[in-house]
Amino acid sequence: MPQVSIYTTPTCVYCKMAKEFFKNNKIDYQEIDVATDPAKAQEMIDKSGQLGVPVIIVEKNGQENVVIGFVEKKLRKLLDLK
Repeated sequence: MPQVSIYTTPTCVYCKMAKEFFKNNKIDYQEIDVATDPAKAQEMIDKSGQLGVPVIIVEKNGQENVVIGFVEKKLRKLLDLK
């Protein structure tokens, strides 16, 4: 199973939608709150080139796939969901 990380903030509606999607599909994920951790915020920017959240990282087959925003179709493909 791919490893999933999601960079979030507490007030982000799309972050909540993504986490609900993971929960409904029984996908384990690591949540990283960039509002409270400046180093992790910089890490997110370095990986994605974005300041906005969510930024979702799906590590699959040794490759890190960056999904900017909650893009369900792309996540389903990366996570092999129908």
